[in-house]
Amino acid sequence: MNAAVYLAARNIAIAEKMGFTALFTVCNGCHLSLFEAQHFLSQDEKLLEETNSLLKEEELHYTGKIKIWHTIDFLHDVVGETSIKKAVTHPLNNLKVTVHYGCHILRPSSVGTVDDPENPRKLDQLVEWLGAKSLQYPEKLDCCGSMLMLSHADAAFTFTGLKLKAIQDLGAEALIDTCPSCQNMFDMRQKSAAATIGAKISLPVIYYTQLLGLAMGISEEKLGLNLNRSPIDEFLQKVAVST
Repeated sequence: MNAAVYLAARNIAIAEKMGFTALFTVCNGCHLSLFEAQHFLSQDEKLLEETNSLLKEEELHYTGKIKIWHTIDFLHDVVGETSIKKAVTHPLNNLKVTVHYGCHILRPSSVGTVDDPENPRKLDQLVEWLGAKSLQYPEKLDCCGSMLMLSHADAAFTFTGLKLKAIQDLGAEALIDTCPSCQNMFDMRQKSAAATIGAKISLPVIYYTQLLGLAMGISEEKLGLNLNRSPIDEFLQKVAVST
């Protein structure tokens, strides 16, 4: 644990040395690593001293005063509803989607989380501020399976496939996420996940930031939608119609 804390603290200390008061992360795992390090260092004075002793070799010093933001809480808590709605030029009316939060920004709840670990709503609200409807479903908090890929690939794909199938059976027009690891499972590995559970799955998966960009009238090319591997063409046509 000490090595992991040191590596996270080093990144925070570099940001602090550069004069930043906040650090923005898009990856759930990265957010957890930085957030956990802050938690452990605030609770363990000996660990803090040991960490700063090592950082001193690079003329760095960790204070822990920097704020760690994730895409979800930054857009929800800082940018806010008024600014986001004001930026929307192409409201996504009549669009029905589901959201996936991912494990590492909600668990473990003991270190503090981006949203309520049992009933998160911030990403749902971010979607609805664009005019779309965020559908609720029992599997909302289920894992994407990414962390099992190195040791139990079949189990990982089963997690992915079952969640995608549940969303597809619900009638959602897309799955919206924010984490690159989760996106990798749901988007790039959708075919493998479908084959693993023996189902036919054809579900558009896009980042919330891409959805936000569409609502702001930003071109598909600038949003990198050509790089998505899930079937998004029909979804993009629906979005064009709804705007």
